[in-house]
Amino acid sequence: MTKIKLLIVDDSALIRQMLTQIFNEAGDIEVVGTASDPIIAREKIKALNPDVLTLDVEMPRMDGLTFLRNLMRLRPMPVVMISTLTEKGAEVTLDALALGAVDFVAKPKVDVSHGLRAYADEIIGKIRMAAQAKVKALETNRANVSPLSSVNENAAAAMKKHFKTTHKIVALGSSTGGTEAVKQLVKNLPRTAPAIVITQHLPLAFSASFAKHVDEASEMTACVASDGQLILPGHIYIAPGDQHLMVVRDGARYACRLDDGPPVNRHKPSVDVLFRSVAENVGSNAVGVMLTGMGADGARAMLEMREAGAVNIVQDEASSVVWGMPGEAYKLGAAHHVLSLEKIAEKILALVN
Repeated sequence: MTKIKLLIVDDSALIRQMLTQIFNEAGDIEVVGTASDPIIAREKIKALNPDVLTLDVEMPRMDGLTFLRNLMRLRPMPVVMISTLTEKGAEVTLDALALGAVDFVAKPKVDVSHGLRAYADEIIGKIRMAAQAKVKALETNRANVSPLSSVNENAAAAMKKHFKTTHKIVALGSSTGGTEAVKQLVKNLPRTAPAIVITQHLPLAFSASFAKHVDEASEMTACVASDGQLILPGHIYIAPGDQHLMVVRDGARYACRLDDGPPVNRHKPSVDVLFRSVAENVGSNAVGVMLTGMGADGARAMLEMREAGAVNIVQDEASSVVWGMPGEAYKLGAAHHVLSLEKIAEKILALVN
């Protein structure tokens, strides 16, 4: 068995030691080296040729983002960020994902060694996933998130007229790689587009920052969903990181319902919970979208959406960072369309027109 070669870059000796112990116990991961700052890391990458890198956000001599930007331009490779669960940490981590980092591990604010150990299985899983992820050079990443051709005015006008009577809803699920995929998709939707409800796997500390990034990327208005909030065209509602988001009926309208129940498929919020509520309450007025993500959350409920009359789109393998969630939905027969990320917005508009 060929082991995944991992380089750990972190200025904390304790975290370097803890992560080394966790990964060496995995059996299929070999920590080939550690570095306390990006300058040392640069030399060790050349000497050790690792498959995956873990990278701390805040480090001496060169900050993590500057190092990541240079790395993804000159030697693209899978990087998993080690992030703090703070508002500042969330902003920096989302910027890192925009630069091409594959995923992140949240570093506990207190009792770091116990906290990391508690999430050992998840951390190991993210490194295994990162080793298989598709990584592109930074210039390609930038091209991918630039606005594509806008919808023609006739289509937008027809769509606006259509929504007054049907109140379509787009239900979207995503995980690993999804923060950037969501931004790219919404860049190409006009403010007249139908409401979008999103479950993206993120911790609560990241929810407000993610909503702000999505809002800035789109003509639509994005926010973190609140309980009882009416769902309106031209708006994007994002599940908060510690509660499930559901769509319920409020007379002839739709509203957000937040649920503090247990995790589903090990996730809270869970895509399955969102999609199941859409199957039950929206039915044929829904369009389901599954973007890049690790695991199978949402796949079974997406099939329920199809059976309830919704039309479903899954992101194709070539454009996904990880073809886990969309791939599972496809295997179950939940998808009507399998499309590259850049074509999904256009298909959504065609389906609701």
